[in-house]
Amino acid sequence: MNKNADSIDIRHNGISRTDREALLQQKGAVLWLTGLSASGKTTLAHAVERALHERGHLSVVLDGDVIRQGLNSDLGFSPKDRTENIRRVGEVAGLFCDTGIIALTAFISPYRSDRHQARSRVEADRFVEIFVDVPLQVAEERDPKGLYAKARRGEIPEFTGITAPYETPLSPELHLPTAEWSVPRCLNAILTYLEKAEIIPTHGADRHGRPLL
Repeated sequence: MNKNADSIDIRHNGISRTDREALLQQKGAVLWLTGLSASGKTTLAHAVERALHERGHLSVVLDGDVIRQGLNSDLGFSPKDRTENIRRVGEVAGLFCDTGIIALTAFISPYRSDRHQARSRVEADRFVEIFVDVPLQVAEERDPKGLYAKARRGEIPEFTGITAPYETPLSPELHLPTAEWSVPRCLNAILTYLEKAEIIPTHGADRHGRPLL
C-alpha cells in the first residue's frame, strides 16, 4: 500500500505488538464465533471472556446486536449490507488483535467469503474460526428473541436459516455442537485450543510454559 507523507501507521507507533503481548502474557488473536441465531455464540463469547479475565488475560467481545446498534446502525440485512457489516467487524477485530488483545466476535456471518475476508485481516495463526453448530429445529425451539417465529410469519425478511442462506464453515478450527455439548464443555474446548495454539499460556504457566509463582 502506498503511503503519502501525511499518513500514519497506527500499528507502528513506538510500542510494538510484541511489547504489548509481553505485558499481557498472551497473543493477540481473533476468535470468530459463527452460527445460526440462537446457536449460543454470544453466551460462549462471554463465557470465554470471563474465563480469560479470571486467568488475567485481556479480551473483548464484539456482539452482533451491539455493533448493529452503534457502529453499523446504517446497515440493513441485504447480502451487500451483511458483507459490509462483517467487513467492518473484521477490521475492528483486527485492530484489537494488532494491539495484543484477544477479540471475540459473535456474529451469524452467514457467508464463507465474508469470513474468509475477516480471516485474511490477521495472520493465519491468530484467527480461530469457531463453528457454533445447532440444528435449525433446536435454534427455533430456543428462539429467545422470537425472531424465528417472526420470520416464519414473514415479518422479518431475509432471515438467516429461513429465507436467507447460512453457509456452514468447511474447515473451522473448532466445531462445537451446542445442542449436544454444555457451555462448560464448549468453554473447555476453546480454552484448550487457545493453550495448544500458544495464544494463552497453559493454565498455571506463563506464555513460555514456565510455572507461575
